[in-house]
Amino acid sequence: MRKTVLPEPVLARTVRGSGPGLVLSHGANGSIERQFGPILDGLAADHTVVGVDLPGSGATARSETPLDIDQLADQLVAAADAEGLDTFTIAGISLGGPIGIRAAVRHPDRVTALVLTATFARPDAKVRLFNSIWRQLYESGDRRLLAEFGALMAFSTRTLNTMPSERLQATIERIAGAFPPGTPEQADLLERIDVSDDLSQIEVPALVVVTIGDWLVPPETQRCLADRIPGAKSADIATGHAPFGEDPDEWLRTITAFLRRNRPQDAEEAGRPG
Repeated sequence: MRKTVLPEPVLARTVRGSGPGLVLSHGANGSIERQFGPILDGLAADHTVVGVDLPGSGATARSETPLDIDQLADQLVAAADAEGLDTFTIAGISLGGPIGIRAAVRHPDRVTALVLTATFARPDAKVRLFNSIWRQLYESGDRRLLAEFGALMAFSTRTLNTMPSERLQATIERIAGAFPPGTPEQADLLERIDVSDDLSQIEVPALVVVTIGDWLVPPETQRCLADRIPGAKSADIATGHAPFGEDPDEWLRTITAFLRRNRPQDAEEAGRPG
């Protein structure tokens, strides 16, 4: 039986594929298309994928009030419920990770597994400093400088040093034109979020995908997260904080390998009924 009454789903969602359920939770300053777009078709090949855009991202309207993690966690589940998914895995990246963790703890009867990429339980000093500079640059209106800072923090040293200059400049221009209107509210949530006490309560299989070239969330922080989740596994990929922009194929292979190992025997138990 469901333990929590779900709200009316109000966040925009992307739905693709068929099979066991997989709910996607993106990070701050992104969207489902921007962060999961390069692997969306691959994930949908064997799953019913429901991607949920945070307020102010994608097609979701900007929030007029501060974002609340419990409300966002409930919205992830409500979106899956609206698409006919009884149970499902949640895959979250960066800020989407703690939102997924909270959803798993609040709805243990619905969430069957977790995949957490480049994520954390709460922001450490480094993430807080990044977030402070990020917010100040956003408020300054200098999108070019903000994009340069974002690229510096998002990509690994190897990628930055091997990317042709023309491609790097084009990437920065693309980033500069892609900041969602909900950036201030998402940055504010990032400052406040803390699911440390939830980690020991997770009772489902969990994979922590460690981005070993990450300047923003250090690999040791990500491995510490895995250590605090009972029975969690970890897998390293050689990217920075933005695996979708550096090596989406390796990211997809890592996620799908875990999903195959933890695929429910009965599709009715973890996906669209029937």
